[in-house]
Amino acid sequence: MARKKGGNNRKYTIDEKERIIKEYLNGNYGLYYYEKKYKIVYSVLHSWYESYLKEGKQGLESKTGKTGNSGKYKRKQSEIEKLKEELLKKDIELMRLKKGYMAKGVGTKKEFVSISDQIMK
Repeated sequence: MARKKGGNNRKYTIDEKERIIKEYLNGNYGLYYYEKKYKIVYSVLHSWYESYLKEGKQGLESKTGKTGNSGKYKRKQSEIEKLKEELLKKDIELMRLKKGYMAKGVGTKKEFVSISDQIMK
């Protein structure tokens, strides 16, 4: 049951997971039936089932912060975390300038260019 190459993984909400697990618990079919019906890998269904039995609906919450509703993978940062990240970026830039070079470009096209004509190690 693999997805197409380059496709995105489907993310399920807690309510969707709970509905599928309750359908399994109330039905006469095994997890393999629901694997085919919903096109969800057996191991994923089984982990949902185990989590639901141990912790109830809370066990179905995503531990990674990736949810089907948000569409963004990055968890929300607190104000202190944002300021720490900004301070770290400024410290890195300061160290670059002290060593005599600066960054030009973005991402994979980033280059480090010497500020002076001296040879740097």
